[in-house]
Amino acid sequence: MKLFFTRSFGRDYNRLPPRIQKHIDTQLIRLLENPKHPSLGTKKIKGTASIWEGRVTREYRFTFQIQGDAYIIRRVGTHDILKTP
Repeated sequence: MKLFFTRSFGRDYNRLPPRIQKHIDTQLIRLLENPKHPSLGTKKIKGTASIWEGRVTREYRFTFQIQGDAYIIRRVGTHDILKTP
């Protein structure tokens, strides 16, 4: 699998503190290695056809889609990003 990042993700990521950015980096590596890793808590977002969420910390999440052999990383932030995946 490969990772691709949307512009929205890039903007979100750059606004976050470096400590959270490191957590995100770690979790994205985990996503590549084992998408079912317990710390990711990956699950499909209800009411969407193909958008998933993954856990960064207790407060932060990221959203993504799966297209072929790629993860399209869409957004990252607090739980509020789940309202606008």
